[in-house]
Amino acid sequence: MGARTALRPGAGGRRGVPADRRRRGARRPGSHAALPEAAGRRHHEPRFETGRHRSGRGWRRVADLRHAADGSSGSAEASGLLATAYQTSVSLLLKRADQGNAWLAAGRAMAEAEQSEDPIVLAASVRVHAHVLVREKHTAQAVNMVRHTADQLTGSYDQRSPRYLAAVGLLLLRGATAASRNDDRATTQDFLTEAKEVARYVSFDRPDAWANFSPTNVALHEISAAVSFGDAGIALETARPLMRRHIPVPERRAALWVETARAYSQQGRLADGYQALRIAESCAAQDIRRPAVRELVADMAARDRRRALPELHHFSRQLGVPA
Repeated sequence: MGARTALRPGAGGRRGVPADRRRRGARRPGSHAALPEAAGRRHHEPRFETGRHRSGRGWRRVADLRHAADGSSGSAEASGLLATAYQTSVSLLLKRADQGNAWLAAGRAMAEAEQSEDPIVLAASVRVHAHVLVREKHTAQAVNMVRHTADQLTGSYDQRSPRYLAAVGLLLLRGATAASRNDDRATTQDFLTEAKEVARYVSFDRPDAWANFSPTNVALHEISAAVSFGDAGIALETARPLMRRHIPVPERRAALWVETARAYSQQGRLADGYQALRIAESCAAQDIRRPAVRELVADMAARDRRRALPELHHFSRQLGVPA
């Protein structure tokens, strides 16, 4: 997707880190003794549990890592751990509609990713930052951010590790989402085409995978993009093969049926849309209660003026949205 030089792996060393930086940041005996063992390896995201009290424990994990990093002489490893912790916190905060703290966490993830100089950490941090930008309707800025980073990281896929490929693939999919929300068909297709190329070399499609990137995930984003452009027929045509495919990640299964419901709604097929939403609920009930899905249900209920679908209005009331 353009020039790709800035973050190329250095000869004989860690990706993207100059030799003098590697010497300065070399791990000294005992320098990371304070890092919590529970943080795991650098590219394993800390598990921030949802719920009022559990999320508090998640934030304390970040505080522990911050304290450890402050005592580790600014090491790249500590920065990588902190960046992944902040990335996870962004996702949690967005689910809770806490935009202010999500902005803060995204900024800190970016700062720590730059300190780590690890392209995998950088790709993931840019991805969550772009997610926040899209939520705040800054879609053009999100597209530019993703494109700039992708230009540095894409290519030579047969020489990359699976984790690198998954991080880049997910970044490209975030770019596709941002571009489709920006009503930019050409850029959306560019991102999706590149993501398909990455998916030829890697597939993480398990609930316990570090990053859920696979051809299935690419197809789901194709459906979402088609819905964004109002191409309901294309969206449903793309979705049908996935309806018969085993998708092991519950949230991905729910996403398929939510996007299917949107497509049905665009065609005025409210009964089919309602059934799709109930299937999505059976896959991941918590995802149906997100604001965007509640807005969809409210819109569908409002359009059923004759109340021909009492079950839809009952469902709307269950979600706490106007019936």
